[in-house]
Amino acid sequence: MTISVRSISTAVPPTVIQQADMRDLLLAQPERSRLARRLISAAFDASAIDTRHTVVSDLAPDSPERIDPGAEGVAAPFFVDPVDGHVLSPTTRPRNDRYVAEVPGLILDAARGALAASGGLGTADVTHVVTASCTGFFAPGPDYVLVRDLGLPATTRRLHVGFMGCYGAFPALSAARSICVEDPGAVVLVVCVELCSLHLEASDDPDVIVASSVFADGAAAAVVTGRAAPAGHLVLDLDTLRTTLTPVGEQDMAWTIGDHGFEMVLSRYVPSIISEHIRGALDPVLAEIGTSTETARTEVDRWAVHPGGRSVLDKVQDALSLDEAQMAPSRDVLREHGNMSSATILFILARMLQEAADSPGAGESQQVCAMAFGPGLTVESALLTLRRSDGDERVGWDEP
Repeated sequence: MTISVRSISTAVPPTVIQQADMRDLLLAQPERSRLARRLISAAFDASAIDTRHTVVSDLAPDSPERIDPGAEGVAAPFFVDPVDGHVLSPTTRPRNDRYVAEVPGLILDAARGALAASGGLGTADVTHVVTASCTGFFAPGPDYVLVRDLGLPATTRRLHVGFMGCYGAFPALSAARSICVEDPGAVVLVVCVELCSLHLEASDDPDVIVASSVFADGAAAAVVTGRAAPAGHLVLDLDTLRTTLTPVGEQDMAWTIGDHGFEMVLSRYVPSIISEHIRGALDPVLAEIGTSTETARTEVDRWAVHPGGRSVLDKVQDALSLDEAQMAPSRDVLREHGNMSSATILFILARMLQEAADSPGAGESQQVCAMAFGPGLTVESALLTLRRSDGDERVGWDEP
């Protein structure tokens, strides 16, 4: 049975921060050591990121909170003292409270966009909701918000994939695929949302500095189903999904809850660990199409590589001998949005769908290899087929 992603839609908060502005804010903190200042400059300048989005508006230097503090209707500072520019360190509760307040708008924007682009599916068709997030908690959670605010039936089945990190979209898509195999008429709404900027911390710690230079906020939604799409509609078939734990790296990438937000461990060894083990991790999934990492460069048409950072992309590119065009979607998303944890891979796949839509003459199906990395150190990967539906591939399900 063919299970496909019918559409992907993304959403970001309105506040845009320039990478140079964020760098200068952290450099201006008087308690930073000389070494930390060098690390901040190096991390931000080498990040290959121009802009990121955040739900914390006072991180932008032109925000009302910093330009006109105390004025009527202007919110109290959250991260930046408007008087002396000092970076504040709120405790975990107000950070999570902001998560609870900001998540609903983003996930609803993404979900409505995905349904609108799905080729005729609507809220009445949705049977299941799967959500993924690792940057906050509340219950009933994002899955409940989607059912309530989209007006889905009270019988809609729900699943939340929590605290799995940057690869969270893959187990969410895998769950959606399994649901559709079990229930051929199912329509699964998958939504990933991450508000990484809520866990900003000014620090001399190298891991914290690297995290502050790459992570950002965003949401993405995908509609997954085995139902036939209209003829000519672009879909991404979920052919194969795999997971692999590398034999090292458990202590090099981790995500824990602290008193002042969630704490990221992202050691400088992570890119090298990925480089050393990516070929072995991908060989099982590439074997599904009769290729390997030795020949995949020419056998796979498109690559969606999670941009954990510029150095991660560099290492994957070198290890797999990929060219700049094959890496362009991942590098473009990194440059424009930063690393939005689990939502990021869907941003890349959404870009591929848009590129295909902008080239209507390209009617041949294309093989896509997608991958993401997270705590463990875990490598999640997938093979997908990007194609135009012929409108006649339904198996085991008939429309009423």
